[in-house]
Amino acid sequence: MKYTYANYYQNPKQNNAMHEVADDLFPTGICETAYQSITQWPDYKQTDLIALDDFAKQMGVKKVLYKDESTRLNLGSFKALGGAYAVQTVLEAREKTGDASALTVCTATDGNHGRSVSWGAQQKNIPCHIFIHAGVSEARAKSLAEYGATVHRVEGNYDDSIAECIKMADANGWQIVSDTSWEGYREIPTQVMAGYTVLAAEVIEQIEQQKESLTHIILQAGCGGMAGALIAYFWKHWRDDLPEIIIMESRMSDCVLESMQRDQIYLVDIVDETLMAGLSCGEVSELAWPILRHGASHVITVGDEGVKPMMRYLAKSEGDRPDIVGGECSASGLITLKTIMDNPELKESIHIDENSVIFMLGTEGATDPDLYKEIVG
Repeated sequence: MKYTYANYYQNPKQNNAMHEVADDLFPTGICETAYQSITQWPDYKQTDLIALDDFAKQMGVKKVLYKDESTRLNLGSFKALGGAYAVQTVLEAREKTGDASALTVCTATDGNHGRSVSWGAQQKNIPCHIFIHAGVSEARAKSLAEYGATVHRVEGNYDDSIAECIKMADANGWQIVSDTSWEGYREIPTQVMAGYTVLAAEVIEQIEQQKESLTHIILQAGCGGMAGALIAYFWKHWRDDLPEIIIMESRMSDCVLESMQRDQIYLVDIVDETLMAGLSCGEVSELAWPILRHGASHVITVGDEGVKPMMRYLAKSEGDRPDIVGGECSASGLITLKTIMDNPELKESIHIDENSVIFMLGTEGATDPDLYKEIVG
């Protein structure tokens, strides 16, 4: 089956000259502090970087490297690195001012970020409130409650759940721990993104151990926090040798592409929910936007047609690689690469050929076990 794309944007402002925006996002020491802290957590260990040689052969490229986040801190998602770390930094700041006893944290989520915040709050015995929208599954809601959070379901989409979270936080004096930022709210999302850079540090070390040189990086974007964090960190390391960055979005929540086309942050009204729940965000994070605007080379939006086949493909190896538990958003990189290879105009524009070495991120495991079982078996 040929994969098609809804829209494609080649970024004319991508030039890797991101000194100012990268240093503004991550001042000296912030990523190093996150790394030193997170790598000391009791359950921390690097997640695997897996060579998908079977998929690379099918796609006609040299190498596909897949970072498997399904085992991250026993929470099954890269987001375990961000929310919990931000909760820790908030608590440490309150302890310095003697105000820690009054701390209650809250956030809006599609699932994985909320799990990280609620888990982090549970570790520190902090009350936690999580706001989810109508499209979040009951299984994900249940998993949040299992970490001690009070779960509030909000009618509407992800952006409606953010609005309700802000309203309730203002009314009750709770501290929002969000992975997206807006005007006047930047410090905590910066700490969330700094947590994500631990993943980027692992990737660089693993790539160097394998003696590979990346040509392309595929990153999923919801609000863009993870993508922005990784691009900034990668650029600080590779500078002018930064691989081409391909941002992938659902056509149903394409806020990065729409913002790119307008050269400013644009709010997308989400009408239909994508199966890739973690990508269902209608507005780009204010912090991530400058990084995406100047660091991303390409943006592609796709439908849900490839999600189930690629989840099944990951689960059953056709070569020497291990079987991989990859959730809905983890299928994104495979869908994107196949879409590029199935459409010659994309392949030519993005410069992918038999010599390409491509990194992609398996962002989550079976974070909705019921849905995963229904799809994969």
